[in-house]
Amino acid sequence: MIDGYVHPEFSQVSMTLTRQLEKAIGGAAVAVYHRGKCVVDIWGGHRNAEGAPWEEGTLAQSFSTTKGVASTVVHILADRGLLDYDEPVCSYWPEFAQAGKERITLREVMAHQSGLYHVRQMVDHAERMLDWDYMIKAIEKSPPAHEPGTRMGYHGLTYGYLVGEIIERVTGEKLARVIEKELVKPLKLDGVYIGATDLALLRTAQLIGPQGGRRTGLEIGQSLRAPAMWLQGVLDRIGVDIEFASALDVMPRGISAIDFSSEELLRTSSPSINGLFTARSLARVYAMLAGRGELEGQRLISRQCFDRATEIQHPPTGGSWIPFDLNWRLGWHRIGTSRGLLPEAFGHFGFGGSGAWADPSRELSVAMIVNSGGAPMDTRILKMGAAVVKAADERD
Repeated sequence: MIDGYVHPEFSQVSMTLTRQLEKAIGGAAVAVYHRGKCVVDIWGGHRNAEGAPWEEGTLAQSFSTTKGVASTVVHILADRGLLDYDEPVCSYWPEFAQAGKERITLREVMAHQSGLYHVRQMVDHAERMLDWDYMIKAIEKSPPAHEPGTRMGYHGLTYGYLVGEIIERVTGEKLARVIEKELVKPLKLDGVYIGATDLALLRTAQLIGPQGGRRTGLEIGQSLRAPAMWLQGVLDRIGVDIEFASALDVMPRGISAIDFSSEELLRTSSPSINGLFTARSLARVYAMLAGRGELEGQRLISRQCFDRATEIQHPPTGGSWIPFDLNWRLGWHRIGTSRGLLPEAFGHFGFGGSGAWADPSRELSVAMIVNSGGAPMDTRILKMGAAVVKAADERD
């Protein structure tokens, strides 16, 4: 069931993927870099509901994993002096300085403390996410949901537009072009798209639903509403200052009707959700980060900038709707495996089971892409991470 390359010392990673594919619908790919070298590059399963095999170059839509890639580009530009983490966003994007947002900094945006996660109050329907200009104007007009810098609230759908527009303003180029120049070419990546081309669409795995058919919508709002309201009641009764019900504000009306696998959505630039990646490319991006900004003699981020980008942004006293500390860096969250947390690791997971991360202390990077699953936090990547870490530690 598995194709590709596995270093003998990482054979348990291949066995883990085999077991997962035996139980899951669809397919997956996993790539691992250790000490700057590729030690795992494997794939298997099915790339569509008809049972076509996953191929070496298959891309998968990776949802919030996209945020980590977009954030990496921000840090490359910051290292070059085009951006400053503590500069107000309106310095780069003048129209942003409306409705009480004049002092919001790039740091607050990347640490999810700007209070601009409430897309449900910004737009009337989820279809607006297909229109970049509309979304940018909606963000410009919106006041923050809370005083910036005082609370944390995961910017699930707005983060990509925020950092994407900042990138475009300081470079004068479209995000897709900047990613190509700053990541794809320097790192020789074979599959990184935020806004798919015709050729990329031909390589893209189909999203598969729980029953094995093509998935056209994600009923995220309905699945979260009841537990969100129940948990809010519990938190209120015990006096915990967390607005968990604000999770509903992260999802615009009509999101369950959006076809997340449609060509129209995949062709747009939506840097929070619609990145198409190979596991190999994601692993190389994070291998550069595991090397503290350098891979194969190519330095994309200086050590000084890397240290600033990966410094944990200690949260204020209360969160907005996530009742635990994600140890946010600037654009990346803390990483755990099924065997526990990794203190030095950072990265970004995505809806349904994808994700990628780096652990500089181990010189290790891991990437996994899938085309099936539905839980906000699928456990497959947690188990895969545990297998990878065990192999890397035993190698030492």
